[in-house]
Amino acid sequence: MFELDARLAGDTHAMGDLPLSRLLLMNDARYPWFILVPRREEISEVFQLDAPDREALWNETVQLSEGVKDAFGAHKMNVATLGNVVSQLHVHVVARRREDAVWPDPVWGRPPAVPYDQAQVEAIKERLRVVLGSCVAWT
Repeated sequence: MFELDARLAGDTHAMGDLPLSRLLLMNDARYPWFILVPRREEISEVFQLDAPDREALWNETVQLSEGVKDAFGAHKMNVATLGNVVSQLHVHVVARRREDAVWPDPVWGRPPAVPYDQAQVEAIKERLRVVLGSCVAWT
């Protein structure tokens, strides 16, 4: 049975589920930073997914990236699977703007995070609903 890594659960807000992946919002209000986690057991690498799941993960990543770019006016989208701290397979989708806190440097390892309040989380979820609509089972 799929279980979300405890660190991911602690660092994020659950937004909902796409057909394959859990959609999370990183709890750092400096950037629109989302994470997709395929709901599969004991997977740490993309190549461990079967072919249909690899295709589904890529399609969800593209769909999320396009929607986030539009919804948040990103100048550049950063998409990555790092997994050095959390081994559970997850894809980071980060909307970057030239005026963000660390542009043009990477966002990873740039403390301190600025946590969202619940109203901000709900506002972001509403923005995502506009661009992703019914393809997500919203929490």
